Amino acid sequence: MVAEHLRLGSWDLVKGYTGCIDTDIEPRIAMQITNESAICKNRVRRKNYISHQGFELLNGLGFLASDEEVHRFLDKHTVSDAQSLQKSLSIIRSNNGHYKGETIAIDPHRIITTSKRVMPNKKKQPKEPSKKMLQTYFALDTGTGQPIGCGIGTPGVNTTKATIDLLNMVNMINNKKALILADKEHFTKNLIRDIKHKDQFELLVPVLSTARIKKIERSLSYKRQWAGYAIAETLFNFIGSKEQYRLIVQQEGEMESQYKYKSFLTLSDKPAVTLLSERYGERWSIEEFFNFDGAMGFDRASTFNLNIRYGKMTLALLSQAATYQLRQKLPKPYNRWNAIHLSDAIFSKIDGDIRVKNDTIIITCYNVPKELNLQKYYENLPEKLEAEGIDSRVPWLYNFKVDFRFK
Repeated sequence: MVAEHLRLGSWDLVKGYTGCIDTDIEPRIAMQITNESAICKNRVRRKNYISHQGFELLNGLGFLASDEEVHRFLDKHTVSDAQSLQKSLSIIRSNNGHYKGETIAIDPHRIITTSKRVMPNKKKQPKEPSKKMLQTYFALDTGTGQPIGCGIGTPGVNTTKATIDLLNMVNMINNKKALILADKEHFTKNLIRDIKHKDQFELLVPVLSTARIKKIERSLSYKRQWAGYAIAETLFNFIGSKEQYRLIVQQEGEMESQYKYKSFLTLSDKPAVTLLSERYGERWSIEEFFNFDGAMGFDRASTFNLNIRYGKMTLALLSQAATYQLRQKLPKPYNRWNAIHLSDAIFSKIDGDIRVKNDTIIITCYNVPKELNLQKYYENLPEKLEAEGIDSRVPWLYNFKVDFRFK
């Protein structure tokens, strides 16, 4: 991961987040949190996970930062600091080709939390018992399955405000009018009006099934597309508003007694059948992301302290970006390993030793499966990085270079 963090510019990002310089400790604590995410651990502490195996050296430290140190570190850096890091990271990822920018999925993702704060219990799934939940919001490029940014819902930040903030970040890296694929929770008058007036994106959002909507659905004339599937369109306005929007309704079933309806509001002029049968299915790529990379820090929340939560999730995004770059170098089917499998097979279970020769830390890895072809990308690493125009010195390792040998 050291090589991928150099390629990504992670050190400059964490220095910007912490407001520190190369010789300070704080950016190295940030690197520890980032690398903990890569191995899918909520924390790596001497007493419960890793002892005397060199994890602390990876971060340029002679010790593992304790829970208390990490808590104090994250608590002193604000939500604004984390948002700034996310924006910078999204621009770098866009420049590195991590996004296609044609279709963006946005999703309100609930994370179970063990916070001691008094808060209402909610259900993650309808059949599950109610639990304390942290409401988060994610934006993801459906073409590559890569996250652009995330936010957190609070009493002061509702769905509309959180989504507008996310879309402002998306707009920074998007030079075309992307189609936003939303969730039912985004069906709000203020959010849809904001997107329409800014005219930066197209939008496709499911409509809440109210009595008014059900009446509209039953009153329309439908055009059959194929067996058991038909589509109708009409204009729609919110109660108390004169602004009209395009409402698309799909009807499923061959007999009237079996008809099922689902309605969508859109700000796109694309054909209705294209939007519903082709494009909206891409929204589920964001669920694949949570299943694939959720263990990196997007499936748990031990506290509701906003500074800490934003910091942890943002550094997890940094780790996920570096891991994505590594996956691009792996052959099939290894490049489709989920985060836990990748951690177990590559980050945690490969035997090796470390020695220093002149200005280079040499890591010898033993019994690495040849089909992974890691030697192609990481043997003679300093020369490879210099050929890419990247300084091969590792600043958080006090400007030592890193090289790998595979035996």
